[in-house]
Parts: sequence; structure tokens; C-alpha cells
Amino acid sequence: MTPEAQNNENPDFKYMVRIIETDIDGNLPLVYALQKIRGIGQRLAESAAHEEGLPAFEKIGNLSDEQINNLDSALRELYKKMPVWMLNRRKDYDTGADLHLVGNDLKMKVEDDINRLRKIRSYRGIRHETGHKVRGQRTRSNGRRGLTLGVSRKKN
Repeated sequence: MTPEAQNNENPDFKYMVRIIETDIDGNLPLVYALQKIRGIGQRLAESAAHEEGLPAFEKIGNLSDEQINNLDSALRELYKKMPVWMLNRRKDYDTGADLHLVGNDLKMKVEDDINRLRKIRSYRGIRHETGHKVRGQRTRSNGRRGLTLGVSRKKN
């Protein structure tokens, strides 16, 4: 049976599902669909599905509106139930709290951190500004951009 035929059997199938300000394809299994949200990886997606009692490989478009709303609120509050080592924002710079940010909140917080580093003129901030490697990687032979690559020969 083709995927289109399976979707036609369910009259409430949603081809696009919106969770945490992210549009997700309704044909994806729940675990893979949740990984499309910024800040949610495989382990967090599996634990969220288990926490809500949803089948991990059910297409996300087959879930009811109530299940999707419950999943959305659970993902926003899941960090309270997770161990500290699993969080992506431990000891937040502003509040000192342990958080797990998802979606646009994570994107904006990372941008704020980089702008703070630029503003105080730290080494990392300067490297971000100039577009160089930030975390100590080699730059002599790797990460080259632009027109010139390889060895330039002397003209005769």
C-alpha cells in the first residue's frame, strides 16, 4: 500500500504539523519528526514519545490535535524531568539556572551569547567576527574559503 493510500484512509491526517514554532512533515515517524526541531535530538525525542505514551514510529500526521498539544507542552517542560547532564544550557549566563532550550529560543540565546562575546572583545568573539575557526582548530590547511586553493605556481 502506498503512503498516499494510507493517508487517505485517515480523514484527520495532517500533512503539516506545527510544534514549537516549527513546521514538520506529517509523513515522518514521530521520533524522526521531533528531531527536526532545533534543540531536540534522538534521545530527547524518544524519551518525549515514551513520556507521553505515544508510539515512536507512528506518523506524526496521524496524531490528534490534543495529542499534539500535549506533546508540545511536554517538550517545553521536559527539561524539569531530565537529568542535568542531558540539558543543553546548564548554568545559564543570565539566571544561573539549568535549562533546555528548543526552537527559536535556542537560536536567539546562541546569537545573544555570540554578540556578548563580540561586545566584550574576547578572543572567541573576535574569531566569530572575522569568520575564523573558534575552537582551536588548525587553519593552515583546513577550512579554506575563497578563490585561491592549492599551490600557486610561479609564472615563467
